[in-house]
Amino acid sequence: MGTAFGTFGELLQGVLPEEDGDFLVTLPVARWTRATFRPDPDAADVVVRPARKRKARRLARMILDEARWPAGGLLTVNSLIPEGKGLASSSADLVATARAVGHALGLKMPASRIEGLLARIEPTDGVLYPGIVAFHHRTVRLRAVLGSLPAMAVVGIDEGGAVDTIDFNRAPKPFTTADRAEYARLLDRLAGAVRRRDLAEVGGIATRSALMNQPLRHKRSLEPMRDICREVGGLGVAVGHSGTTLGVLLDTADPAYTHRATAAAQACTELAGSVAVYRTLSFPNSAPTRTTPGTPRPERLPTTRWESPRVPPRGTTAAWSW
Repeated sequence: MGTAFGTFGELLQGVLPEEDGDFLVTLPVARWTRATFRPDPDAADVVVRPARKRKARRLARMILDEARWPAGGLLTVNSLIPEGKGLASSSADLVATARAVGHALGLKMPASRIEGLLARIEPTDGVLYPGIVAFHHRTVRLRAVLGSLPAMAVVGIDEGGAVDTIDFNRAPKPFTTADRAEYARLLDRLAGAVRRRDLAEVGGIATRSALMNQPLRHKRSLEPMRDICREVGGLGVAVGHSGTTLGVLLDTADPAYTHRATAAAQACTELAGSVAVYRTLSFPNSAPTRTTPGTPRPERLPTTRWESPRVPPRGTTAAWSW
């Protein structure tokens, strides 16, 4: 068995002033994918359930071929992450699958190996690393582990429809030289904010990133969500840059959290008809780590609480009290 968490869009996503500068910064949330792989020496190939998880099946077959496993097996993928919404559902499916197949065959699956496998399939989120990370999603490589933040809630809406990640990343990005320089400044500011655990600064950067992404994936609800954020005293607005979701960030340690969350949920329901509340994940042992060209990336990162296999059972949804 293998597990992987999802994200609520990204805290920041854009292009840096360098070659292959496309990057994102993850916002891990408590929604998981769990994959189970049962090798079968009598099976001719890999069977995946549900059948639509074709990318996961392809990845499992790639790992089996590299391991010279001559047969197949049954891959089952259970996910609590909505698909096509910018919540890293596909990335979580693939990371969980790699871990499950690796465990079944007794193969080591360090992050660097998973990166290499995923790069052959599609642009990928940074959900294979615990913590908030800066990740080059198009080239599938870690830029830096920024660390961890205190838990936040995300009161989110979905504008509807679905976005194909591969198609989105093929589209040209109309960012100017000035835009790229601003993304570099925002990334530096965000790294500092995570170190200081400054949630207000994090929220402001997330909102700025959402605004800068409008030419690429316009969200009609962004301005109304910013209004809601101001009205309830939220930290900022995070979006699925390549998806359909938007959410108001709230500090769960705030004494007025319950009031703010209830007000935000009511306003979001009036705006979009429905609302979902997510909790972000904290990683107490995740220390900042920076990778640079010519320096080997860390193969192991600190163990964190979420790595327990006791993820939510099949058929359940993540529910959070305010």
